[in-house]
Amino acid sequence: MPLLLATLLALAVLSPASAAAEPEQPGFYWGAAQSGFQAEGGYPPGSRPDAATPPDSNWSRYATANAGNGKVDPYERANDFRNRYHEDIANARAMGLNTFRFGVEWARVQPAPGVWDQAELAYYDDVVATIRASGMTPMITLIHYVYPGWVADAGGMLTDANIAAFGEYARAITARYAGLGVLWVAVNEPLVFVKHELTIGAINPLEAGALLDGLERAHRAAYGAAHDADPAAMVTSNEAFLPAVTPVTDALFSDRVADTLDYVGIDYYYGVALDNLTTINAAWDDFWAVRPQPEDIYHALRHYSDRFPDKPLYIVENGLPTDGDRVEAGAQPRADGVTRADNLRDTIFWVQRAKADGMNVIGYNYWSIADNYEWGSYRPRFGLYTVDALTDPALTRVPTDGVAAYREITAHGGVPDGYRPVSAPVTCSLASIPRSCVEPADASGPVVPLN
Repeated sequence: MPLLLATLLALAVLSPASAAAEPEQPGFYWGAAQSGFQAEGGYPPGSRPDAATPPDSNWSRYATANAGNGKVDPYERANDFRNRYHEDIANARAMGLNTFRFGVEWARVQPAPGVWDQAELAYYDDVVATIRASGMTPMITLIHYVYPGWVADAGGMLTDANIAAFGEYARAITARYAGLGVLWVAVNEPLVFVKHELTIGAINPLEAGALLDGLERAHRAAYGAAHDADPAAMVTSNEAFLPAVTPVTDALFSDRVADTLDYVGIDYYYGVALDNLTTINAAWDDFWAVRPQPEDIYHALRHYSDRFPDKPLYIVENGLPTDGDRVEAGAQPRADGVTRADNLRDTIFWVQRAKADGMNVIGYNYWSIADNYEWGSYRPRFGLYTVDALTDPALTRVPTDGVAAYREITAHGGVPDGYRPVSAPVTCSLASIPRSCVEPADASGPVVPLN
């Protein structure tokens, strides 16, 4: 009874003063994405005694301890979404987008057990209000690899007590924004979460399985919280599509939570094929050296359509990495000459082909709205707007060619019928062997508008 009473009182305190009517669901979710820690940066000057530092978390500790060692860039303001969110949301809306994905940082809103920071909650209230006032749907991630320092001190996401604490946090946030048409992402990329925890030394390899168990419980806690607050809630935990090993990765997480997925969230970045083995470069974070394989987004959608035939599919993340050392006035050229605009058009073409072939894809997010902190480095550039976090004090948003291309895509519901991809299809994608060899993605087939 004391726990129940405390929870009810917390929810009463944490609820926003008013809630607008639920927005009309768009025919297709066109979005841009980012996470909290990667974009927000430290507190604004003068607002906290430790104004130069971000809230205490597992990742702020790692970034602070390792900055300047030649491997980790100083975190500082990231791209300062904290103070620039009105600009970034306006830039998204100007491209015709109707969805904006961001993350609520648990470490900001709950800096200590049972302590809720009302100023931080008000900040997120305004982010949500700004998104909705712009006519867009908020997509909110509850945990994107980052959790409070007090959770780290008590064993991270391995302990029952911390999973229960996450559930309390999830209940507070999902109740706060219930009825606003929010799309929820409970846990971002659980398998990559494990990889990051290994990188920062939070777990050892023998604890990887236990962490996945904990993340499954965290997902279920968030799903239950969201549906208790709003029976019509839409919840997922997005998974990175890893060609060749997808059946294994599905068994490790997606299959385990299939009964609590309202939609299947898919992150697609890389493909592997008999004539494209460049994905190995991503293993040491040379993302820009990976040859784009946009047609594998079709194979990814086909895989999840076959595996979860009754669930809608959403591309929660997709983007083209470029090398920050090659930035020229926002152009972000790649050594292979592939442009962000052409890759975006090619990718959307294959999403349209998937839709034409009967796959129930309901949304697409580009990662990311602006260049941000890519887990230790500002060198990989994924942004539609480029931001030089290390040398530009103004953190100016400079549009890449992807901005105009995305605006054109959203205006027409995709690329026009008759469009043909700039990037030639690969031979025998490892996304699906042998099916991709005998039934390759058909670039000559029809496309349908995504609206």
